[in-house]
Amino acid sequence: MRERSTGRRTRLKRVPLSRERVITAAMALADEKGEVGVTMRTIARRLGVEAMSLYNHVADRDDILNGMVDAVFGEIDLPTPNTDWKEAMRDRAASSRTALRRHPWAVGLMDSRKQPGPATLRHHDAVLGALRAGGFSVAMAAHAFSVIDSYLYGFVLQELSLPFTSTAELGEVADGILRDLPSDDAYPHLTELMTEHALRPDYDYADEFEFGLSLILDALRPDEV
Repeated sequence: MRERSTGRRTRLKRVPLSRERVITAAMALADEKGEVGVTMRTIARRLGVEAMSLYNHVADRDDILNGMVDAVFGEIDLPTPNTDWKEAMRDRAASSRTALRRHPWAVGLMDSRKQPGPATLRHHDAVLGALRAGGFSVAMAAHAFSVIDSYLYGFVLQELSLPFTSTAELGEVADGILRDLPSDDAYPHLTELMTEHALRPDYDYADEFEFGLSLILDALRPDEV
């Protein structure tokens, strides 16, 4: 026997709004449209609420950016205790690059916040702690942290701006450049680089990151024993 319909429409239970949901929605928008796509109105629309309701959980757009940056720092693997400092810096740099490639908008914001969140503070303290435990003085730890991050952020910015994302696309770009050159010997060194290096079947631009990082880490020296 069928149950009689009450004629009432069942309402879906709405997930309560929270700071975490606001930040998550903002990050999704930024991943799709860049930082400029993150506004109070677009976030509210994504969450299905009125823009004014966001202010019960965040102070303003700048507060949202603080939370977004902190969330990215939270995705980066921290150095573990008793790990060799060089291995710790290598692993942390690789994890940072992965997180920044996942969130391209974050590259220019990572160290721009006047009010860093707990994940940001935890990250910085762990990196400095690994360097200090490895024998770096306070000053040298600061130097090492700065030069590693300068390379890391710069490489990711360059990587994200490249006109290719795969070996196949790189081949198409290089072939197009070579095809459009006025003659084979017009730019001999550029031609040599593409034909003998970049167009190798086993070439991967990501290898350039490891090469540069190794140069930096091998040049750094603890100054305390």
